[in-house]
Formats: sequence, structure tokens, C-alpha cells
Amino acid sequence: MAQDKVYIKNRSATFEYAIEDKLTAGMVLTGSEIKSIRAGKVSFNDSYCLFSHGELWVKSLHISEYVNAGYASHDPTRERKLLLNKRELRKWETKIKEKGYTIVPLAVFINENGFAKIDIGLGRGKKLHDKRETIKSRDVDREIKRELYKKR
Repeated sequence: MAQDKVYIKNRSATFEYAIEDKLTAGMVLTGSEIKSIRAGKVSFNDSYCLFSHGELWVKSLHISEYVNAGYASHDPTRERKLLLNKRELRKWETKIKEKGYTIVPLAVFINENGFAKIDIGLGRGKKLHDKRETIKSRDVDREIKRELYKKR
């Protein structure tokens, strides 16, 4: 079965945060949520992760309602549990207790086995001058690629 690759990226996350560590986690989803993800109906606006009772949850991740769900529809912004092993959870929970760290969702995708996964990153919020530096480096990279393309 040839299925289309689904990879939905949180573009603002790398702009707003300096990502220091990354993990891939599973998500506990309902049937209509997985169908919406396969259709690419995910929005990361203001989404973040938090610890509650030793478990990691993603909040404000908007997965649109599936059109053909009928009575089995879901709440688009409900909290979803992330599936990680205990060692990874403990490691990141100690990091979160340090000042300035937060866990942000970076991307949602469907892996080769058909399961929905989420890339999460441990990041520190960027200051305004860091964001300016990111914009400058992006512009320089773009100019270099243009010049290289012209020479072909």
C-alpha cells in the first residue's frame, strides 16, 4: 500500500525557541484524530507540553474534527498523552525544573508502520536579539543558495 507521507512541522517553534534536545514520542489518539492527522489537519498555534503526575501531555495541539466521524467525533484541542519511557520522562522532568526550559512540539508525522508520532524539543526561549540573528543567518543562507544556483 503506497501511502502519502504526512509530516506537519511547527515552523514557529525553532524561531521562538533554541532547541537543545529532541525526542520522538507516540500519542494516545482516537480514531477520528488519526484520520484528521492523515488528512494534514493539524495546527500548532500556542501548543506546549507539560508534566502532570509523572506523565507528559501536549496541550492546545489543534487536530481538526474529521468530517465523516459522525457521533465518534473528538474535541479538537483536548489534552493528549505522550508515550515515552520512564527514563526519558525523568530526564526531561529534571530539565524542566530548571529556569527557562520548556517542551514544545516540533512536528507531527505518520511513521512507516502507520502510527502517529510527535517530535518534541526541549528548548529555551529566545530573546529578541537571538531572533534577529536567526533571521540574518537565514537571509545569508538564502543569498548563498541563490548565487550558487546562478552559477550553474
